[in-house]
Amino acid sequence: MPTAPHPQSTEELYRALQDNDERPYGRTRTVTAEELVDAAEQFEEPVPLIHALLELQEAYTYGSEPRKSPVVFARLLNLFDERPEVFDERLRYMLFWRFKWVSNALRQLPEIPLAALRQWLTEMRDRYEKADLGLQPYYGEAYQLAAHTGADTALAYELWAARTRTRYSDCEACEICRRARHHLTAGDDERALSIWEPVLSGKESCQEEPARSVSYALLPLLRTGRVDRARELHLAGYRGCRRNPSMSGEVGRHLEFCALTGNEARGLELLAENRNLFDEVDSPLDQLDFLTGVEVLLQRVESLGHGELPAAGYPGRTWTVTGLRAEVRGRADDLAARFDDRNGTSAVSDHRRARLDRAPLLDALELTLRARSLDDVAPAAPAAAPASRTATDLPESLPELILRARALDERGHPDTRACWTRLRTLVAARDYSHPDDPAVGPLVLLRADLLADEASKVGEKDEYAEAAALHEEAAALYDDAGEPGHATLERGAALLAVAESADGAEAKAAALTDAHASLVRLHEETAGLAPYQEARLLRLRATMLGLRLQATRDEEHIAPVFAELDLLHAFATRHDVVGQISGGRLLRATTHALAGDLPAALTETDALLERLRAQGPDWHLPRTLQLRGRIRLGLGDAQAGYSDLAEALRLAGEWQGDTLDTSRLLSDLAEAAMHLGRPDEALRHLTRAAEVDLRRGNRFDAFCTYSNAARLSLDLGRVEDCIALLDSVLAEPDVAAGEIDDRLTAQLRLTRARALRAGDDLKAATAELVALAAESAGWDDDPGSHTMIAAETAVLLGESGEFDRAREAADQALAAHRLAPRHEPLSNSLRELACQQAQQQGPEGLRDALAYLADAGRIADEAREAERAAGAVEGGAVEGGAVEAGVVEAGAVEAGAVEPGTRGPSLDTALAYEYGRVNAYGRAYEDSLAALEKALALLGEPGPEDDWAGEWAECVRLTGAVEGIYLKRTAPALTRVDAAVSHLTALGHEAETAPLTSLAARLRDEG
Repeated sequence: MPTAPHPQSTEELYRALQDNDERPYGRTRTVTAEELVDAAEQFEEPVPLIHALLELQEAYTYGSEPRKSPVVFARLLNLFDERPEVFDERLRYMLFWRFKWVSNALRQLPEIPLAALRQWLTEMRDRYEKADLGLQPYYGEAYQLAAHTGADTALAYELWAARTRTRYSDCEACEICRRARHHLTAGDDERALSIWEPVLSGKESCQEEPARSVSYALLPLLRTGRVDRARELHLAGYRGCRRNPSMSGEVGRHLEFCALTGNEARGLELLAENRNLFDEVDSPLDQLDFLTGVEVLLQRVESLGHGELPAAGYPGRTWTVTGLRAEVRGRADDLAARFDDRNGTSAVSDHRRARLDRAPLLDALELTLRARSLDDVAPAAPAAAPASRTATDLPESLPELILRARALDERGHPDTRACWTRLRTLVAARDYSHPDDPAVGPLVLLRADLLADEASKVGEKDEYAEAAALHEEAAALYDDAGEPGHATLERGAALLAVAESADGAEAKAAALTDAHASLVRLHEETAGLAPYQEARLLRLRATMLGLRLQATRDEEHIAPVFAELDLLHAFATRHDVVGQISGGRLLRATTHALAGDLPAALTETDALLERLRAQGPDWHLPRTLQLRGRIRLGLGDAQAGYSDLAEALRLAGEWQGDTLDTSRLLSDLAEAAMHLGRPDEALRHLTRAAEVDLRRGNRFDAFCTYSNAARLSLDLGRVEDCIALLDSVLAEPDVAAGEIDDRLTAQLRLTRARALRAGDDLKAATAELVALAAESAGWDDDPGSHTMIAAETAVLLGESGEFDRAREAADQALAAHRLAPRHEPLSNSLRELACQQAQQQGPEGLRDALAYLADAGRIADEAREAERAAGAVEGGAVEGGAVEAGVVEAGAVEAGAVEPGTRGPSLDTALAYEYGRVNAYGRAYEDSLAALEKALALLGEPGPEDDWAGEWAECVRLTGAVEGIYLKRTAPALTRVDAAVSHLTALGHEAETAPLTSLAARLRDEG
């Protein structure tokens, strides 16, 4: 059915053709183009039909439908033969240019005989000779046919490459790619790469380049040792071709690259992202190119023993790697054979076989920040935690295993969980028979033990309600087993879990106060407690009060924690409960830190580490080192903090298995690395932390940490790394299905949009932000985030020249701002929009640009009122909504930690400066000068300690330029600029004087 009403006039037709030209290539654009050809046929004059046919041929060509392109071109050629006079110079140029498109289309179809291909080339040659156009384009097509068939390639190359280019030759970038591939086929990687350099470096480009050249250059780069360059180009080049049917061969080569560099898991991820190519590529040659790359990947995955992994393949069924490889191999072999039959050579099959026979070039190349192995993506049970250095083999005897588990649990030993895990498997077996052994006790006791362990694991994931229920259930089983001490411990753990589930600091503090009182009563009412049980209860009581202090930071809550810790220390020392002695001292150090006394906390951890190294237990060392590392960071000793954290991580690997939160430890290391000026290392720690959380099932925390890593990578200028990481995370099934917190997903998408903008993909960035702004408009509980997203969207729309839509987005931001003020970010966006419009439209856009500045002025007035009401100066403080501030809290490193920044000019100063710029763009120079002089007055001259000398110098430079160049008042402008140079020189800011000195020289020359 029609996608839009048929145009009723040629004007409507041309407008519809222009709109369609802005659509991405694919079925929607193609179907619309077909409908527009039908519409064009109703008009008597042929020119509208010619334009419609040209659009349709382009849609077929870049939509990977080569069978239809020649048919459309035949119609165009008939129109040219019948009415050559209606083809103006532009239409005639396009017609002769597209002879090459037809040649390429016919070459992709194995059902077209070789004789027909050569006949078409003869037709092209005759037409070019008759039109006196030069034959280099013809010889280029003849060479491509020779390269495809493998016959007389060297001669065909010389006949083409030696000729002078004409205006009908393919673009420089495409011809560079062709020449480089010729030498690549001949085995000369270095020469090929040398020829490719202008394209790979971005100096030459077109619609298909550099994405096409990049895909071919990846393996030569590896073979010649340019590994980092290959990695960089893979990330950027893949983004330029993914999901594009007309570049399916390029996608296939990126899959091959992954397979040959130890990135098979990433290859499967990219294959899933490009599943549409199995169904949407109509070109048999492109299909073959894509399928061969797919087979290289699947072949490698299968050879590594992962043939059972799921793989994205042809629609209509599910596939494993093994099953899909067999299907792909059959189809690709058939296509290769058909081309060889048509060509009368084995060149196509030989090339395919060479790709399949390539050995891996690298065992492992870290392509992305999210390096994953096939084991990471396998739907199997989690890998067992590393064995501790003291762990011994688990007893074979069931009674011995049960007794070992309880003995280790009594000591708090990290090997306890391995015992419970083994026992859980044994008890779940249908043939399980419980030992009839008084030392082991009844089955109900073992079930209570296992349930208590399960409750602890659930609580570690912050699933407090479920943990509380499991603890209560375990307590009931302990009652049945006649173990009141264990029952009390489980009820105490349940009280803590319920209290921790309270929402908000005040509610949590109240819940913890009540829980502590209840636990004290439980403790007093329970008789016959073993010393280790009583010590645990005392530790649990202290923990509750410690958490209350953490929630409130109230000084009144400090002393009760220390009082409980004194009781614990005295009792544990008297009964020699070693684990609780060190546990209590660790909590004491933490309490000092929470109370703000970091030196005391450091002294406590120093003493505790000395004790642990002398008396043990050794497995408490990692937590204590982690705490001391964090304390040292707080005291400003980043190197010492880093050393402690690194040692903690090493020991955690030896001792703790999954009982220590290594994700938090890695995030702490990232923070320390940032303080030491090693952001790339911090990035590695963050991504490792996220992967640890994923393996432990903490997906929300993992995605928060990935968000932090992405923002850090963007701040570091690693744009393609940022985009690749976010593409991978956003493709996770639960993220894509909307099962993860929508604000977290919004943060991921917002960072991706910013990265796309930084990577000069303005169109994709704008589309992402427009969609995000539409979604955030419904966040009634968080209008502040919508303010910032809508404002940022408006800026991108303005940058794209879509000022009507930009105004709509800005108005949305202003409306949301009235509900939740975001003065500074909104003011920044409005000022930027004003400059964009004035710069792009000049005097024509001045009125609308000034309207943005008027809005920004009202924001500045509001900010002053808010400052007065709050009794404090807002200054450079950044206001944020959930997306920028509240969602991403799982990791230690936020984007703001990268570049803390300094206090900038006030909103009034910035506004005056932008009035100066906007009026200058709009050629209202008197208004511009007045505004700039106001900005200078608000700024004042910088002093020796001020760090905004550069801003002041730029303001002086623009003022001098407006005054001296545009208003022709050279003398006062020179006086102003020379005085600024002298002032900055006296302050030692020589670097800031260069633009002013250059302006002064120009003013003297023109004066």
